[in-house]
Amino acid sequence: MSKTAFLFAGQGAQAVGMGKDLAEKYPAARQWFDRANAALGYDLTSICFNGPEPELTKTENAQPGIFLVSWIALGLLKQQTAELKADAAAGLSLGEFTALTAAGAMSFDDCLKVLRARGRSMQEACEATRGSMAAIIGLDEGPTREVCAEADVQLANLNCPGQLVISGELEKINKACELAKARGAKRALPLPVAGAYHSRLMASAQPKLAAALDAATFNAPAVPVISNVTAQPHGSPTEIKARLVEQVTASVRWEDSIRYLLGQGFTRFIELGPGTALAGFMKRIDKTAQVLSVGDVASLEATVQAVKV
Repeated sequence: MSKTAFLFAGQGAQAVGMGKDLAEKYPAARQWFDRANAALGYDLTSICFNGPEPELTKTENAQPGIFLVSWIALGLLKQQTAELKADAAAGLSLGEFTALTAAGAMSFDDCLKVLRARGRSMQEACEATRGSMAAIIGLDEGPTREVCAEADVQLANLNCPGQLVISGELEKINKACELAKARGAKRALPLPVAGAYHSRLMASAQPKLAAALDAATFNAPAVPVISNVTAQPHGSPTEIKARLVEQVTASVRWEDSIRYLLGQGFTRFIELGPGTALAGFMKRIDKTAQVLSVGDVASLEATVQAVKV
């Protein structure tokens, strides 16, 4: 019996117009957008549908917006494929919160408020520091860690073979890019981000996130949810909250998380939310796995057909 894992998009997947065609076609999607607006007290829907892009890209809007579109994609897929169930879930950075909510560890409204607080506190940390990130393409983990140590930056994301992301102060990231190229990286590309996510520069966001998590109600997940920090299933609600706070400054071990699931016999992975970055990573990790994506009407319909075969 094949096992299915749901994967949830992270920050950077946002795009103006995300979720709009789903809301226009499916009343259930529109209801979730309306519910999110009511829970947050502002028009997140308009920002998702119409931007402008700088407003959507703000961490405090991008995080709840991506969560919302991912949640809606999940709901519509489940609505149209009664036989489909997830045996585990994982999400990239903010997507980990979506995965936990999908597994019943947190309510929709609580997650939305937690992500608004997380996004706002991370935005404040970005504004208080001069941080940046860069993608290191074509250099193995070992040499990249040596570059990080020499330049005094951190390894932020271990996404897939050949694609790592580093994070830290702007000048140090520039130095690290030069060092990485000198060591044989095919490319070292500064990323258009607001700050140094998953590094020590985000530490000031942790107490505010912890307070938001303490105000939310947590349950044990109904299926295993893989932690970005440990690349293993989450434990008790208390441990979940601790790992989510730790995640803000820790490396996202995405490749290890996927390899854990592959080792557990998972053969089908469904990415939910805007973009297809996780599907791209999956193809670099294991070309034999079935990978599907749901982020708009066309991809929803294609995935429904593929699941029913």
